[in-house]
Amino acid sequence: MIATLVGLQQRVLAQLGRLTMYRLTLYALIALAVVAVVESALGWIGVTPLDVVASLALLLVATFCTDAVAQALLRVPRRIESSLITALILLFVVQPGANPDQIGGIALAGVVASASKYVLVWRGRHLLNPAAVGATVLTLTTLGFSAWWVGTPALALPVVLLGLLVLWRTERVAVVLLFVAVYAAVSTARLSVQSAAAGIAVDPAGLLTTVLLQSPVLFLGAFMLTEPLTLPARRGQQLLVAAVVGVLAGWPLSLGVITLGQERALLVGNLLAAVLVARSGIRLSLVRRRALTPTVHELTFRTRRRFRFAPGQYLELQVPHRRPDARGTRREFSIVSAPAELPFVRIAYREAEPGSTFKRALGVVQADDVLTATGVWGDFVLPARDVPVLLLAAGIGVTPFVSQLGAGDRTDCVLVLVASSAQECAYLDELAASGARIVVVTPDRPEALPAGAEWAGGGRLDAALLRELVPDLARRHAYVSGPPRLLADLAPTLRGARRVTTDAFAGY
Repeated sequence: MIATLVGLQQRVLAQLGRLTMYRLTLYALIALAVVAVVESALGWIGVTPLDVVASLALLLVATFCTDAVAQALLRVPRRIESSLITALILLFVVQPGANPDQIGGIALAGVVASASKYVLVWRGRHLLNPAAVGATVLTLTTLGFSAWWVGTPALALPVVLLGLLVLWRTERVAVVLLFVAVYAAVSTARLSVQSAAAGIAVDPAGLLTTVLLQSPVLFLGAFMLTEPLTLPARRGQQLLVAAVVGVLAGWPLSLGVITLGQERALLVGNLLAAVLVARSGIRLSLVRRRALTPTVHELTFRTRRRFRFAPGQYLELQVPHRRPDARGTRREFSIVSAPAELPFVRIAYREAEPGSTFKRALGVVQADDVLTATGVWGDFVLPARDVPVLLLAAGIGVTPFVSQLGAGDRTDCVLVLVASSAQECAYLDELAASGARIVVVTPDRPEALPAGAEWAGGGRLDAALLRELVPDLARRHAYVSGPPRLLADLAPTLRGARRVTTDAFAGY
């Protein structure tokens, strides 16, 4: 059953991977806005369709205009998705309305939220969630308030379904589940204490239902807490931030003129994340490009300043270009180089026909052109050197293993490299030099295998062949990097490993 679920998860991920996280988030928010308009017309929620539509239009104008001015002054590329996402998130946070006395406050929230993306930044990183900043300023000025009207039972199911798509794509389900659990526990305890003090009988099940279905916790977790530019890099750090925000949002503290409610709790979590992330916002200057295989190309950059990363982590590279397709202008790349190679940083990418607009733009980057990486993330990090490991890579999925094996010898390591042909075995010489056992699975035999590498024959890698190649799988910690379909096909066999860690990428 577990293997079946893992396989299903990876196949869904492969479909979601056709969109970037930003584009998927945008589509999910648009769908939620449409649902909200329909439900408001049916009288299921306490706002009118005119209020929703008018507020969204006003927020779109405010965010678009503010972003356009800031981008022109700072000479940075237009990011239309960012404007749309900010406006849509604010729509569900502020009190919507079409009255003249409400218009100014709503517009102010949009302007402040967009402006914060250029003012409250540090080395390319947002210090605070833009929508939370806009909602907080709106409340402080008393021109409006953050109603969080999305926290209603009628919208709970759409929020959960659409939020899960985004979280599944970004692999942050565990982070949000912890946040929701902490929030629910703390908020239920708070309501129980308050009810007991007032002499009101407490129904724990009813309280929990109220906490989950009549609060913004689901929306806050799925669409705001997980914003990449305000999250720390490692999973443990993200869980810590989620727990802190859950506690503060579940039991709001009074700060005199204002309470530490949902958006302020998120801002505190953002500040904690900024402390945990020592450095972010990396500027990279292209030094060299080379073809590794007929379809795989490597880019070597020089970083303007040193930064820390663990072998196996990835950076998010931004390549602005005109008329980007559905996958946008940002893409995640495993770092190929080892930390010892700094200030040089290597990444690799595979060309595909007809190819995305991002890859075409990346393909024409010239020497000395400067690109920006928003930061370094990931927990695809190997255990202690003496732990036996199986590294299973498909195609371009080999890149994190190049960094890991280049960082130092492993005492007991088997790398199984799957490629569509012998010509597509990237980094084979570099990997073999690490001393690990290298097994190549290709339909045709490589002409010259380096010492330490062996050909598994012309068969396709399936469960039977994997058991034959790695008979001691049960004692190994398996690391899998490649398309989700690889993990889906091998999930039953990989269950026999000591432990399985995946770095599956989708739609690349």
